[in-house]
Amino acid sequence: MDTQPVELQPVDAVEITILVDNVMDALLASTPTVQRAPLRWESFEQAPLLAEHGFAALVTVEQQGQRTSILYDTGMGRDTLVHNMDVLGIDPANLRAIVLSHGHTDHHGGLSGLLARLGPRRLPLILHPDAWRDRKAVFPDGNELHLPAPNRADLEREGVTLVERRDPSLLIDNQVLVTGQVERVTPFEKGMPGHFARTADGAWEPDPWLWDDQALVVNVRNQGLVVLSACSHSGIVNILHYARKLTGVNDVYGVIGGLHLSGRVFEPIIPDTVAALVEIAPKMVLPGHCTGWKAQHAIARALPDAYVQTCAGTRVRVG
Repeated sequence: MDTQPVELQPVDAVEITILVDNVMDALLASTPTVQRAPLRWESFEQAPLLAEHGFAALVTVEQQGQRTSILYDTGMGRDTLVHNMDVLGIDPANLRAIVLSHGHTDHHGGLSGLLARLGPRRLPLILHPDAWRDRKAVFPDGNELHLPAPNRADLEREGVTLVERRDPSLLIDNQVLVTGQVERVTPFEKGMPGHFARTADGAWEPDPWLWDDQALVVNVRNQGLVVLSACSHSGIVNILHYARKLTGVNDVYGVIGGLHLSGRVFEPIIPDTVAALVEIAPKMVLPGHCTGWKAQHAIARALPDAYVQTCAGTRVRVG
């Protein structure tokens, strides 16, 4: 894939707030750079933050005192995202755009609840064209899981502006990079075996590569790249190599999101993935969602100073 470098503008700081994730832990401690949802006198008497098998993150960039926010994915449940935004005091009306990492339901399911709250605002929704494909996963035991795509007609009726791109794109005055389709260069990251997409005639065909998988990248001045990947179907190491190639920035400060290393199909590549992360040497790694507990433990052992346990409500600041 012949991809031209992009002019990603550095920012003074970026804040990432995990709005939806598989885990919620009210007792995780904050640090100077990692803030948890605050515990107050009345916290256990009010609506709690919700966890589910889904992912969503608020990305806020700061430049010369101006803060601008976009949303990366929307979780799975219709109302989980807006509920957690309400609990955290985050107003969705301030969003400038929504980026969909890929077409799996646990990443777009909250769109309907969010758009119902926002009303018709022509908010840009950036996604890869393959995100519209109807899909299923077939597990080693033969169990099948339907993974319906977002509904184009419903989204158009809700008043969003659809932006379909295979190639990289820049948002917020060139301060946030959407990678688009990621180059696959590592020998061990081979997509998702047992993954199928429906063809135009209704048949199922193998779809292991999930070409619609795309990440977000921010370049923080004097720190390096902060890379968000919701599921890493491209392979997190492929994603980091591609982010460096696109931006020309070699330093990776942070890696945040799902690394899809859970289950017996993916656990064999944990050692290669962890070895590559050690070589890249990010200063912060927040693996969540589909990473899996074995990979979480391996990353924590290999990068103890960088590893951060994440959960819904976690906010990190770089810069």
